[in-house]
Amino acid sequence: MNTDKHPAAENALGGFLRARRAQLRPEDAGLPASGRRRVPGLRREEVATLAGVSTDYYMRLEQGRERHPSRQVLEAVAKALRLDDDAVEHLYRVATPTTRRTRRAHRVERVGPHLRRLLETWRDTPAFVLGNALDILAVNHLAAALFTGFTSCDNLLRMTLLDPAAHHFYRDWDRAAASCVAALRRAAGADSDDPRLIEIVGELSMKSAEFRALWARHDVRGKTREAKHFHHAEVGDLELHYEAFTVNSAPHQQLVVYQAEPGSPSADALALLGSLSALPTLQRAPFVDPE
Repeated sequence: MNTDKHPAAENALGGFLRARRAQLRPEDAGLPASGRRRVPGLRREEVATLAGVSTDYYMRLEQGRERHPSRQVLEAVAKALRLDDDAVEHLYRVATPTTRRTRRAHRVERVGPHLRRLLETWRDTPAFVLGNALDILAVNHLAAALFTGFTSCDNLLRMTLLDPAAHHFYRDWDRAAASCVAALRRAAGADSDDPRLIEIVGELSMKSAEFRALWARHDVRGKTREAKHFHHAEVGDLELHYEAFTVNSAPHQQLVVYQAEPGSPSADALALLGSLSALPTLQRAPFVDPE
């Protein structure tokens, strides 16, 4: 049985190392790619050689039998696997887990009143607050209008992977889905005992084959800044750039703010969306999607 399906897996380090090893081609690591290979990516002995450790020691890392690797060893393994900064941070977390706690009761995340008021003051910019498991905890008026095509604006992962509207809304759905799952994997490394996180991983594992494939890759990426390309049913294509900020008063929460380039067609479309969303439903002109 594969225990890496949920974030509280006992051998999180081994699952991460195996997945990243499988994704690294020999030529990416400066090794010859000649000959038939029985497994995708690098062999264990190749990673061990690149990291300067014995094959037996590296095998113990993957198998979960070596539970106290030194920082020097982790740095060498990270370099051998060509890990980026987010993946290196995740490697350190899963390699040095905190003492297991009694399973916590589910606690509803809430957004503070001051942050809610701040969201409401941003009338020209979509903004929302994400919880640890990418639950959408609060949205301002324009963000609600941006996500209006979804059945429910409740969890970014559920919306992206389970709602049919996502494939039309995200112009690059594959990239959006991979980004969401990588962000959840990062959260799992930081707090594997979060009941809500375990719940959302379990639900998506049962309902989405795409999620299972992406989760098995062990990609890790935090939400910081990126360009997003959307297609909105009422105003057409949008290219928006987002910034994500940690909420210091609630460390597991993130404030996400979208902006359009000033003077761009996307800025005009965003302004139109704000105007349309301010009108009563009966006054809004019907929109015919050209597709």
